[in-house]
Amino acid sequence: MAEIITMPRLSDTMEVGKVVKWYKKKGDILKEGDIIADIETDKAIQEFEIDTDGFLLYIGVKEGEESKVDDLIAIIGKNKDEDISDLLMNKNLVIKSNKNYPNIKKDQIIKIDDTKKNNEFKNNNIVKISPIAKKMIEFHNISISDINKDEKHVRITKGDVEQHLSNLDKNKTNLKLNKEKNINKVYNSSIRNTIASRLVKSKFSAPHYYLTININMDNCNNFRNHINKNIFLLNYDFKVSYNDIIVKAVSTAIFNNIQINSSWNKDSIIYHDNINIGIAVAINNGLLVPVIHNTYNKSLGTISKEIKDKINKSHSNKITNQELEGSTFTISNLGMYDIESFTSIINQPNSCILSVGSILKKPIIKNEEIIIGNEMKLTLACDHRVIDGVIGSKFLKFLKILLETPSLIFI
Repeated sequence: MAEIITMPRLSDTMEVGKVVKWYKKKGDILKEGDIIADIETDKAIQEFEIDTDGFLLYIGVKEGEESKVDDLIAIIGKNKDEDISDLLMNKNLVIKSNKNYPNIKKDQIIKIDDTKKNNEFKNNNIVKISPIAKKMIEFHNISISDINKDEKHVRITKGDVEQHLSNLDKNKTNLKLNKEKNINKVYNSSIRNTIASRLVKSKFSAPHYYLTININMDNCNNFRNHINKNIFLLNYDFKVSYNDIIVKAVSTAIFNNIQINSSWNKDSIIYHDNINIGIAVAINNGLLVPVIHNTYNKSLGTISKEIKDKINKSHSNKITNQELEGSTFTISNLGMYDIESFTSIINQPNSCILSVGSILKKPIIKNEEIIIGNEMKLTLACDHRVIDGVIGSKFLKFLKILLETPSLIFI
Protein backbone atom coordinates (compact mmCIF):
# COMPACT_ATOMS: atom_id res chain seq x y z
CA MET A 1 0.00 0.00 0.00
CA ALA A 2 1.28 3.46 -0.93
CA GLU A 3 2.47 5.72 1.86
CA ILE A 4 2.02 9.47 2.04
CA ILE A 5 5.13 11.51 2.84
CA THR A 6 4.36 14.90 4.37
CA MET A 7 6.39 18.01 5.02
CA PRO A 8 8.25 17.17 8.26
CA ARG A 9 8.48 19.53 11.20
CA LEU A 10 12.25 19.96 11.39
CA SER A 11 12.25 22.65 14.07
CA ASP A 12 10.00 23.60 16.94
CA THR A 13 9.02 26.89 15.26
CA MET A 14 8.70 25.59 11.70
CA GLU A 15 5.37 26.25 10.00
CA VAL A 16 6.32 25.90 6.32
CA GLY A 17 9.25 24.33 4.50
CA LYS A 18 10.75 24.94 1.09
CA VAL A 19 12.04 22.09 -1.07
CA VAL A 20 15.46 23.32 -2.13
CA LYS A 21 16.36 20.23 -4.12
CA TRP A 22 15.06 16.76 -4.90
CA TYR A 23 17.72 14.06 -5.05
CA LYS A 24 15.26 11.49 -6.39
CA LYS A 25 12.87 11.59 -9.33
CA LYS A 26 9.55 9.93 -10.00
CA GLY A 27 9.97 6.19 -10.44
CA ASP A 28 13.26 5.91 -8.56
CA ILE A 29 13.83 3.04 -6.14
CA LEU A 30 14.20 4.22 -2.56
CA LYS A 31 15.88 2.53 0.38
CA GLU A 32 15.51 3.26 4.06
CA GLY A 33 18.01 5.95 5.04
CA ASP A 34 18.11 7.62 1.60
CA ILE A 35 18.31 11.40 1.49
CA ILE A 36 15.53 12.35 -0.91
CA ALA A 37 15.52 16.14 -0.59
CA ASP A 38 16.96 19.25 1.01
CA ILE A 39 14.35 21.14 3.04
CA GLU A 40 14.77 24.79 4.00
CA THR A 41 13.20 25.56 7.37
CA ASP A 42 12.98 28.85 9.25
CA LYS A 43 16.44 28.13 10.69
CA ALA A 44 18.55 26.17 8.23
CA ILE A 45 18.64 23.88 5.20
CA GLN A 46 18.43 20.25 6.30
CA GLU A 47 18.60 16.88 4.59
CA PHE A 48 15.33 14.92 4.53
CA GLU A 49 15.89 11.22 5.18
CA ILE A 50 13.19 8.60 4.68
CA ASP A 51 12.69 5.52 6.81
CA THR A 52 10.98 3.25 4.32
CA ASP A 53 11.71 1.27 1.14
CA GLY A 54 9.79 1.52 -2.10
CA PHE A 55 9.33 3.53 -5.29
CA LEU A 56 8.87 7.29 -5.53
CA LEU A 57 5.45 7.41 -7.20
CA TYR A 58 4.61 11.09 -6.89
CA ILE A 59 6.30 14.43 -6.13
CA GLY A 60 3.83 17.05 -4.96
CA VAL A 61 6.11 20.04 -4.36
CA LYS A 62 8.55 21.32 -6.96
CA GLU A 63 12.03 22.61 -6.18
CA GLY A 64 11.81 26.17 -4.89
CA GLU A 65 8.19 25.77 -3.75
CA GLU A 66 6.94 25.88 -0.16
CA SER A 67 4.55 23.62 1.67
CA LYS A 68 2.95 23.75 5.10
CA VAL A 69 4.08 21.30 7.75
CA ASP A 70 2.09 18.02 7.46
CA ASP A 71 0.99 18.73 3.87
CA LEU A 72 1.66 16.03 1.29
CA ILE A 73 4.94 16.39 -0.59
CA ALA A 74 5.43 12.87 -2.00
CA ILE A 75 3.99 9.38 -2.23
CA ILE A 76 6.02 6.19 -1.90
CA GLY A 77 4.69 2.76 -2.91
CA LYS A 78 5.88 -0.82 -2.74
CA ASN A 79 4.93 -1.40 -6.37
CA LYS A 80 6.11 0.83 -9.21
CA ASP A 81 2.72 0.57 -10.96
CA GLU A 82 0.59 0.99 -7.85
CA ASP A 83 -2.62 3.00 -8.30
CA ILE A 84 -2.46 6.16 -6.18
CA SER A 85 -5.41 8.02 -7.74
CA ASP A 86 -7.41 7.89 -4.50
CA LEU A 87 -4.55 9.49 -2.59
CA LEU A 88 -4.09 12.17 -5.25
CA MET A 89 -7.74 13.13 -5.04
CA ASN A 90 -7.09 14.12 -1.42
CA LYS A 91 -3.57 15.50 -1.90
CA ASN A 92 -4.56 18.95 -0.64
CA LEU A 93 -5.77 17.57 2.71
CA VAL A 94 -3.54 18.16 5.72
CA ILE A 95 -2.14 14.90 7.07
CA LYS A 96 -1.93 14.97 10.86
CA SER A 97 -0.12 11.67 11.39
CA ASN A 98 3.28 12.64 10.04
CA LYS A 99 6.13 10.37 11.10
CA ASN A 100 8.80 11.69 13.39
CA TYR A 101 11.62 11.87 10.91
CA PRO A 102 15.15 12.58 12.19
CA ASN A 103 16.15 16.21 11.85
CA ILE A 104 19.32 15.60 9.95
CA LYS A 105 21.45 12.68 8.93
CA LYS A 106 24.99 12.80 10.25
CA ASP A 107 27.69 13.25 7.64
CA GLN A 108 28.73 9.75 6.68
CA ILE A 109 32.14 9.57 5.05
CA ILE A 110 33.10 6.93 2.50
CA LYS A 111 36.59 6.23 1.29
CA ILE A 112 37.31 6.67 -2.40
CA ASP A 113 38.92 3.54 -3.81
CA ASP A 114 39.36 1.71 -7.10
CA THR A 115 35.86 0.25 -6.97
CA LYS A 116 34.40 3.55 -8.18
CA LYS A 117 33.37 3.56 -11.82
CA ASN A 118 34.16 7.23 -12.28
CA ASN A 119 37.85 7.58 -13.08
CA GLU A 120 37.88 11.02 -11.52
CA PHE A 121 36.95 9.48 -8.18
CA LYS A 122 39.67 6.86 -8.59
CA ASN A 123 42.55 9.02 -9.67
CA ASN A 124 41.93 12.20 -7.74
CA ASN A 125 44.02 12.95 -4.66
CA ILE A 126 40.88 13.35 -2.51
CA VAL A 127 40.75 10.52 -0.02
CA LYS A 128 37.24 11.03 1.34
CA ILE A 129 33.90 12.36 0.16
CA SER A 130 30.49 12.53 1.78
CA PRO A 131 27.72 10.54 0.04
CA ILE A 132 25.53 13.60 -0.46
CA ALA A 133 28.44 15.49 -2.07
CA LYS A 134 29.10 12.60 -4.43
CA LYS A 135 25.46 12.55 -5.51
CA MET A 136 25.54 16.30 -6.14
CA ILE A 137 28.78 16.04 -8.13
CA GLU A 138 27.33 13.31 -10.34
CA PHE A 139 23.97 15.08 -10.74
CA HIS A 140 25.53 18.38 -11.81
CA ASN A 141 28.29 16.68 -13.82
CA ILE A 142 30.97 18.65 -11.97
CA SER A 143 34.69 18.02 -12.35
CA ILE A 144 36.23 17.21 -8.97
CA SER A 145 39.42 18.95 -10.01
CA ASP A 146 37.49 22.23 -10.25
CA ILE A 147 36.37 21.88 -6.65
CA ASN A 148 39.79 20.80 -5.43
CA LYS A 149 42.06 23.07 -7.47
CA ASP A 150 44.68 23.36 -4.76
CA GLU A 151 44.63 19.56 -4.21
CA LYS A 152 44.73 20.11 -0.47
CA HIS A 153 41.25 18.82 0.42
CA VAL A 154 41.19 15.56 2.34
CA ARG A 155 37.41 15.53 2.17
CA ILE A 156 34.76 17.08 -0.05
CA THR A 157 31.47 17.91 1.63
CA LYS A 158 28.09 19.09 0.47
CA GLY A 159 29.10 22.63 1.41
CA ASP A 160 32.12 22.50 -0.92
CA VAL A 161 29.91 21.52 -3.85
CA GLU A 162 27.32 24.17 -3.04
CA GLN A 163 30.02 26.83 -2.82
CA HIS A 164 31.35 25.75 -6.23
CA LEU A 165 27.89 25.94 -7.79
CA SER A 166 27.34 29.32 -6.16
CA ASN A 167 30.58 30.62 -7.63
CA LEU A 168 29.61 29.40 -11.11
CA ASP A 169 26.32 31.22 -11.15
CA LYS A 170 25.49 32.98 -7.90
CA ASN A 171 21.80 33.18 -7.09
CA LYS A 172 20.89 31.78 -10.51
CA THR A 173 17.80 29.98 -9.23
CA ASN A 174 16.50 32.90 -7.16
CA LEU A 175 17.34 35.87 -9.36
CA LYS A 176 14.60 37.07 -11.69
CA LEU A 177 14.92 40.11 -13.95
CA ASN A 178 12.04 42.52 -14.35
CA LYS A 179 12.87 43.90 -17.80
CA GLU A 180 10.13 46.52 -17.82
CA LYS A 181 11.42 48.28 -14.72
CA ASN A 182 15.03 47.22 -15.29
CA ILE A 183 15.47 46.00 -11.73
CA ASN A 184 16.82 42.83 -10.17
CA LYS A 185 14.50 41.10 -7.74
CA VAL A 186 15.89 38.42 -5.45
CA TYR A 187 13.12 36.43 -3.78
CA ASN A 188 13.60 35.83 -0.08
CA SER A 189 14.49 32.44 1.34
CA SER A 190 12.56 31.09 4.32
CA ILE A 191 15.57 31.81 6.50
CA ARG A 192 15.74 35.44 5.31
CA ASN A 193 12.02 35.96 5.93
CA THR A 194 12.35 34.52 9.42
CA ILE A 195 15.35 36.74 10.19
CA ALA A 196 13.42 39.81 9.02
CA SER A 197 10.35 38.93 11.06
CA ARG A 198 12.28 38.26 14.27
CA LEU A 199 14.50 41.33 13.99
CA VAL A 200 11.50 43.61 13.44
CA LYS A 201 9.74 42.02 16.41
CA SER A 202 12.83 42.42 18.60
CA LYS A 203 13.59 45.99 17.58
CA PHE A 204 10.05 47.24 18.14
CA SER A 205 9.05 45.15 21.15
CA ALA A 206 12.24 45.43 23.22
CA PRO A 207 13.39 48.96 24.12
CA HIS A 208 17.07 48.83 23.15
CA TYR A 209 19.83 50.92 24.66
CA TYR A 210 23.57 50.65 24.11
CA LEU A 211 26.69 50.74 26.27
CA THR A 212 30.19 50.99 24.77
CA ILE A 213 33.52 50.34 26.47
CA ASN A 214 37.17 50.35 25.34
CA ILE A 215 39.35 47.33 26.15
CA ASN A 216 43.16 47.36 26.20
CA MET A 217 43.99 44.05 24.52
CA ASP A 218 47.78 44.03 25.04
CA ASN A 219 47.69 41.39 27.80
CA CYS A 220 45.06 39.38 25.98
CA ASN A 221 47.21 39.44 22.85
CA ASN A 222 50.23 38.14 24.77
CA PHE A 223 48.03 35.57 26.52
CA ARG A 224 46.72 34.20 23.20
CA ASN A 225 50.17 34.09 21.62
CA HIS A 226 51.52 32.17 24.59
CA ILE A 227 48.69 29.62 24.42
CA ASN A 228 49.05 29.05 20.68
CA LYS A 229 52.82 28.77 20.95
CA ASN A 230 52.48 25.88 23.42
CA ILE A 231 49.13 24.37 22.47
CA PHE A 232 50.87 21.51 20.64
CA LEU A 233 51.77 20.11 24.08
CA LEU A 234 48.10 19.20 24.47
CA ASN A 235 48.00 17.57 21.02
CA TYR A 236 45.48 20.17 19.82
CA ASP A 237 45.31 20.55 16.03
CA PHE A 238 43.87 24.08 16.17
CA LYS A 239 44.67 27.49 17.61
CA VAL A 240 42.70 29.62 20.04
CA SER A 241 41.14 32.76 18.55
CA TYR A 242 40.29 36.07 20.19
CA ASN A 243 36.64 35.14 19.78
CA ASP A 244 37.18 31.96 21.81
CA ILE A 245 38.70 33.97 24.65
CA ILE A 246 35.88 36.52 24.49
CA VAL A 247 33.25 33.75 24.72
CA LYS A 248 34.95 32.26 27.78
CA ALA A 249 35.38 35.69 29.39
CA VAL A 250 31.73 36.59 28.69
CA SER A 251 30.51 33.39 30.34
CA THR A 252 32.63 34.16 33.42
CA ALA A 253 31.34 37.74 33.52
CA ILE A 254 27.74 36.51 33.24
CA PHE A 255 28.32 34.02 36.08
CA ASN A 256 29.31 36.95 38.27
CA ASN A 257 26.46 39.17 36.98
CA ILE A 258 23.70 36.61 36.67
CA GLN A 259 20.96 39.16 35.95
CA ILE A 260 22.37 39.43 32.43
CA ASN A 261 21.40 35.78 31.85
CA SER A 262 17.67 36.50 31.67
CA SER A 263 14.62 36.81 29.43
CA TRP A 264 11.47 38.93 29.46
CA ASN A 265 8.29 36.84 29.81
CA LYS A 266 5.28 39.21 29.75
CA ASP A 267 4.53 39.41 33.47
CA SER A 268 7.81 37.94 34.76
CA ILE A 269 11.56 37.73 34.19
CA ILE A 270 13.17 34.33 33.65
CA TYR A 271 16.68 33.81 35.03
CA HIS A 272 18.41 30.92 33.30
CA ASP A 273 20.51 28.38 35.18
CA ASN A 274 22.85 27.52 32.30
CA ILE A 275 24.95 30.07 30.44
CA ASN A 276 24.53 29.33 26.73
CA ILE A 277 26.37 31.64 24.34
CA GLY A 278 25.06 32.12 20.79
CA ILE A 279 27.62 33.00 18.09
CA ALA A 280 26.29 34.97 15.10
CA VAL A 281 27.52 33.33 11.87
CA ALA A 282 26.95 34.77 8.39
CA ILE A 283 25.98 32.21 5.74
CA ASN A 284 25.19 32.59 2.04
CA ASN A 285 21.45 33.16 2.50
CA GLY A 286 21.30 34.81 5.89
CA LEU A 287 22.47 34.46 9.46
CA LEU A 288 22.62 31.54 11.88
CA VAL A 289 23.31 31.58 15.62
CA PRO A 290 24.83 28.26 16.72
CA VAL A 291 24.89 27.89 20.50
CA ILE A 292 27.73 26.85 22.80
CA HIS A 293 25.85 25.37 25.74
CA ASN A 294 26.97 25.59 29.36
CA THR A 295 30.08 27.61 28.48
CA TYR A 296 30.99 28.52 32.05
CA ASN A 297 31.74 24.87 32.86
CA LYS A 298 33.77 24.24 29.69
CA SER A 299 37.49 24.75 29.20
CA LEU A 300 38.82 27.31 26.74
CA GLY A 301 40.07 24.48 24.52
CA THR A 302 36.67 22.77 24.46
CA ILE A 303 34.93 26.05 23.67
CA SER A 304 37.41 26.81 20.89
CA LYS A 305 36.96 23.40 19.27
CA GLU A 306 33.17 23.52 19.56
CA ILE A 307 32.93 27.01 18.04
CA LYS A 308 35.04 26.00 15.03
CA ASP A 309 33.02 22.83 14.55
CA LYS A 310 29.65 24.61 14.66
CA ILE A 311 30.79 27.42 12.37
CA ASN A 312 31.93 24.84 9.81
CA LYS A 313 28.63 22.97 10.14
CA SER A 314 26.73 26.24 9.67
CA HIS A 315 28.53 26.97 6.41
CA SER A 316 28.00 23.44 5.10
CA ASN A 317 24.32 23.20 6.16
CA LYS A 318 25.11 20.42 8.63
CA ILE A 319 24.03 22.30 11.76
CA THR A 320 21.11 20.72 13.64
CA ASN A 321 18.19 22.48 15.27
CA GLN A 322 19.39 21.44 18.72
CA GLU A 323 22.64 23.29 18.05
CA LEU A 324 20.73 26.45 17.17
CA GLU A 325 18.45 26.57 20.20
CA GLY A 326 18.67 27.60 23.83
CA SER A 327 20.94 30.64 23.77
CA THR A 328 20.81 32.98 26.78
CA PHE A 329 23.30 35.58 25.46
CA THR A 330 24.58 36.35 21.96
CA ILE A 331 27.91 37.61 20.59
CA SER A 332 28.31 39.20 17.16
CA ASN A 333 31.92 39.73 16.08
CA LEU A 334 32.73 41.84 13.00
CA GLY A 335 36.31 42.50 14.03
CA MET A 336 37.67 40.42 11.16
CA TYR A 337 36.00 42.87 8.74
CA ASP A 338 37.86 45.91 10.15
CA ILE A 339 34.72 47.28 11.79
CA GLU A 340 35.77 49.41 14.75
CA SER A 341 32.37 49.45 16.49
CA PHE A 342 28.71 48.75 15.73
CA THR A 343 25.38 48.02 17.39
CA SER A 344 23.31 44.85 17.06
CA ILE A 345 19.64 43.96 17.45
CA ILE A 346 18.95 41.67 20.40
CA ASN A 347 18.44 38.00 19.57
CA GLN A 348 15.27 37.34 21.55
CA PRO A 349 14.50 35.81 23.99
CA ASN A 350 17.98 36.97 25.11
CA SER A 351 18.13 40.26 26.98
CA CYS A 352 21.55 41.29 25.62
CA ILE A 353 23.81 41.00 22.60
CA LEU A 354 27.50 41.96 22.56
CA SER A 355 28.99 43.58 19.45
CA VAL A 356 32.73 43.03 19.09
CA GLY A 357 34.86 45.35 16.95
CA SER A 358 38.38 45.13 15.54
CA ILE A 359 41.54 45.21 17.62
CA LEU A 360 43.32 48.37 16.47
CA LYS A 361 46.67 49.90 17.31
CA LYS A 362 46.09 53.27 18.96
CA PRO A 363 47.97 55.77 21.13
CA ILE A 364 47.10 55.12 24.79
CA ILE A 365 48.26 56.62 28.07
CA LYS A 366 50.21 54.27 30.35
CA ASN A 367 52.21 55.41 33.40
CA GLU A 368 51.71 59.05 32.34
CA GLU A 369 53.25 58.30 28.92
CA ILE A 370 51.70 58.01 25.48
CA ILE A 371 52.46 54.62 23.91
CA ILE A 372 51.05 52.50 21.10
CA GLY A 373 48.67 49.84 22.35
CA ASN A 374 46.02 47.42 21.08
CA GLU A 375 42.45 48.54 21.72
CA MET A 376 39.06 46.97 21.08
CA LYS A 377 35.55 48.43 21.42
CA LEU A 378 32.67 46.38 22.84
CA THR A 379 29.06 47.54 22.57
CA LEU A 380 26.37 45.88 24.68
CA ALA A 381 22.76 46.17 23.49
CA CYS A 382 20.32 45.68 26.39
CA ASP A 383 16.58 45.16 26.69
CA HIS A 384 15.62 47.93 29.11
CA ARG A 385 12.60 45.95 30.31
CA VAL A 386 15.03 43.52 31.95
CA ILE A 387 18.49 45.07 32.14
CA ASP A 388 18.89 48.48 33.79
CA GLY A 389 21.86 50.67 32.94
CA VAL A 390 23.72 49.89 36.16
CA ILE A 391 23.43 46.13 35.59
CA GLY A 392 24.74 46.40 32.03
CA SER A 393 27.55 48.72 33.13
CA LYS A 394 28.68 46.38 35.93
CA PHE A 395 28.76 43.48 33.49
CA LEU A 396 30.91 45.40 30.98
CA LYS A 397 33.26 46.61 33.72
CA PHE A 398 33.73 43.02 34.93
CA LEU A 399 34.29 41.83 31.36
CA LYS A 400 36.88 44.57 30.81
CA ILE A 401 38.85 43.37 33.87
CA LEU A 402 38.82 39.79 32.59
CA LEU A 403 39.99 40.66 29.07
CA GLU A 404 42.69 43.03 30.32
CA THR A 405 43.87 40.39 32.82
CA PRO A 406 42.88 37.17 31.04
CA SER A 407 44.46 34.82 33.60
CA LEU A 408 41.55 35.77 35.90
CA ILE A 409 39.19 33.88 33.59
CA PHE A 410 40.45 30.62 35.02
CA ILE A 411 40.19 31.50 38.71
